[in-house]
Amino acid sequence: MLDRLLNDYNQELNYDGIDGKRLAHRLYELSQIGSLSSGGVNRRGFSKEEKEAKALVTSWMTKAGLKVETDGAGNIFGRLVGKDNSQSVASGSHLDTVPAGGNFDGVLGVLAALELVEAWRTQDFTPEKSFEVVIFSDEEGARFSSGVFGSRAYTGLLTEEIMANVRDSDGLNLEEVLEQYGSNLNDFKNIKQRDWTFFAETHIEQGKLLEKHNLPVGIVSGIAGQSWLEIEFKGLAGHAGNTPMNDRQDALVAAGRFVSEIETLPSTVSDTAVATVGKLSVSPNGANVIPESVKLIVDIRDIHEDTRELLIDKIRKQAKQISDERGIEVFIERTSSVKPIPIDTVYKEELKSILKAMNIEPLELPSGAGHDSMNIGLEIPVAMIFARSVDGISHNPKEWTSLNDCVTTIHVLKQFMEKQMRK
Repeated sequence: MLDRLLNDYNQELNYDGIDGKRLAHRLYELSQIGSLSSGGVNRRGFSKEEKEAKALVTSWMTKAGLKVETDGAGNIFGRLVGKDNSQSVASGSHLDTVPAGGNFDGVLGVLAALELVEAWRTQDFTPEKSFEVVIFSDEEGARFSSGVFGSRAYTGLLTEEIMANVRDSDGLNLEEVLEQYGSNLNDFKNIKQRDWTFFAETHIEQGKLLEKHNLPVGIVSGIAGQSWLEIEFKGLAGHAGNTPMNDRQDALVAAGRFVSEIETLPSTVSDTAVATVGKLSVSPNGANVIPESVKLIVDIRDIHEDTRELLIDKIRKQAKQISDERGIEVFIERTSSVKPIPIDTVYKEELKSILKAMNIEPLELPSGAGHDSMNIGLEIPVAMIFARSVDGISHNPKEWTSLNDCVTTIHVLKQFMEKQMRK
């Protein structure tokens, strides 16, 4: 990995205190923690591997002069004291991975924030406001099948019911997991928020838009809010041979038509909306039995809440229309909803100005995936910057972002955060 990072690196990107070789070595060292023979990594949230990765980055933070603190969720904060220490701006991401993940998702955001501190130290620069490098715990949700867990704990979004009921794959509850990790449930429930006025997250794109436009870095226009509809089409089971085609109440035919038709609906409300059916359950599920029931989940996302809600309404109406025409019943329940986080225009315009000055065409693109920023964005202003992903691959050992693109993205982040500190 290290050779691949450095082989085609453009040394001219080493300016303003940012050092690509340092970044490459840190990416490589982290890739060795939880490493797999496939070339990927496995660092489940609240695991010894995640904790080891945090300890390594914490050692780098300390050497860079940061004061490091950890909260009850294992979230880590490294503070660089500014001229005004009454408030701070922050940047970071996470170090945990999916079970067979790549080496850039989350990691780049943490190391990018730390590279700013290293650059300022090289330049003998003291920022106007204090700056915090952040590592959130268990962003991927691999521990409890519940994502952005550390930032949800930080922002108080985990209810007593959630905390009481979550279990990991070994059957351990939250209290047991925290004790194994070195924390406890009381500290987890009593996390205090920091003095941040702004938060920015650097991340790989996890898609192909930047690659298609041949751009190293892009501006996130908003973080999509996910909502799930659980839908059941309920007809009547019957013998596959003895029931005439014109006398059937086939739930699967209705569901199939529904899945096919909702593909056209997102574009009618927004150019950033999406809807996906990725899970179906057919009953009785016999080869010679007309399906009586089909249960499915529709995953609906958009970066704008009003258009997402409009899309949900259209999907509901489509399901009802199909069920009426097919002479069967339909039951619809909304089981989850996360608020979308659009990025304020002022931050997007500032990023556009920075990119233009660097002779990079500004491209806005939505984030369809969830990030810690979406939870922080419920409390304070946030922004996100995407670095180009090779082939759009993510959550996979083949995940790759070139060192040139990583460093270019960090230069953008540095200029952007310096702007926020002057406000």
